[in-house]
Amino acid sequence: GRGVSFPVRADQSSLSSPTSSSSSGRRQLVAVGVIAPLVSLVDQTSSPSFAAENKKGFLPVTDNKDGYSFLYPFGWQEVTIEGQDKVFKDVIEPLESVSVTVFPTNKQDIRDFGPPDQVAGTLIKKVLAPPSQKTKLIEAKEQDVDGKAYYTFEFVAQAPNFTRHALSTIVIGNGKLYTLTTGANERRWGKMKDKLQTIVESFKLANV
Repeated sequence: GRGVSFPVRADQSSLSSPTSSSSSGRRQLVAVGVIAPLVSLVDQTSSPSFAAENKKGFLPVTDNKDGYSFLYPFGWQEVTIEGQDKVFKDVIEPLESVSVTVFPTNKQDIRDFGPPDQVAGTLIKKVLAPPSQKTKLIEAKEQDVDGKAYYTFEFVAQAPNFTRHALSTIVIGNGKLYTLTTGANERRWGKMKDKLQTIVESFKLANV
């Protein structure tokens, strides 16, 4: 913001003015040193890539061991599921959930596995839906976040008595392949779509 840079500039000009004694000049330098990181923090929170961190109605999760973070809707409960790194789900609507899986990989980039639709198709059939369910990939795209390629895709998985409409994002970092998948019952997709989109878009890797 415009207002933010003003005090920093003022300090710098007073530093160069002959009237300031060296000790107060040092003090002002310290003040500038403190202000500068704050300024960058303020700027970050207003930039779109950090917008997800303080969304109303969501809670942040950070896994420092595996190096990822994401948001999940307020009210979802954490549950333990074999083979999943983290799972949160709605108590009343069990199909509304978010899960993260982490696999070791020697690949450096998700693009090494192939284009988004191909990778998404394989993952859906082999990992994200039971073999008994009929799956359909709706859309797959590649996004670049902080210099890393993320594949994000939308799909439906049809069981005999329900259809789950889901969104997934996959990325490689830290020698691991990360998959975050969230979804809802098809009949509630219209209502839940924006929330699920927020979850997927909030998924970020950190170096560990």
